[in-house]
Amino acid sequence: MALSPKGRRGYAAGALALTAALALAACGSESGSSSGTTSASASAAGGAQLVQPGKLTVCTNIPYEPFQFKDDSGKIVGFDVDIVDLAAKKLGVEQNIVDIDFAVIKSGAAMAAKKCDVAAAGMTITPERQQNITFSDPYFDATQALLAKKGTGAKSLEDVKAKGLKLGAQASTTGLDYVKKNGHNPTEYADSSKELLALQAGQADVIVQDLPVVLTWLKKPEVAAKFEMIASLDTGEQYGIGLKKDADPVLLKTINEELAKAKEDGTYEKIFVKWFGKKPGELS
Repeated sequence: MALSPKGRRGYAAGALALTAALALAACGSESGSSSGTTSASASAAGGAQLVQPGKLTVCTNIPYEPFQFKDDSGKIVGFDVDIVDLAAKKLGVEQNIVDIDFAVIKSGAAMAAKKCDVAAAGMTITPERQQNITFSDPYFDATQALLAKKGTGAKSLEDVKAKGLKLGAQASTTGLDYVKKNGHNPTEYADSSKELLALQAGQADVIVQDLPVVLTWLKKPEVAAKFEMIASLDTGEQYGIGLKKDADPVLLKTINEELAKAKEDGTYEKIFVKWFGKKPGELS
């Protein structure tokens, strides 16, 4: 999401992180997901210190299909879920997902307040976020895209401005930051689903969102019939799994090692194809 930086997703100051952390007790809802064998204590999870014994607690913000969303049964699934599950299985614990506001995630407050062990939310690695978050090695190369109602004639951000089209963006995302840096003042929407609804309702003529999210939307007949991707924006973003600033070294090492292993043995490619229908490097 790339929330500024997500697919993704604003910039965070230390004061914001602290303020948000104090308010976390009332935030978030939990939903267990994926498989794994519970362990007797946090320290028993391969030596990693976890928020809840036997669980790798993961903060995310849904829906952000195909990275994390609820399937027809209500279970949270997606690319990010499968990626984090690699580390959960290695630690011998189950993955437990907490749905929480993205602003609290990208500020680092959620991890600092021990609401979760890690954050996997289509989150772009940025220098600003690294002030409050320790990131894993990159696990996804991201870029942005423009989705518009058919017939606008626009083919670029420059066209959007020249034609006086209404632009929308998801709040706290890198997509929002990118268009602002390019001279636009878009209407902001709380999450990706509200952003799409605004486009469908005519409140926006064009929206900016992570490319994989746009491509997933366009697989839906009701979206493809009225809307089209008019441009991709190569922003050079990479997603990372977020941990608290003073990250547990065992947990960070496990995540990075499992990512590397998955890329070497073909597991990463299988997960990628499962959710995107193409191999890494083939998304366009």
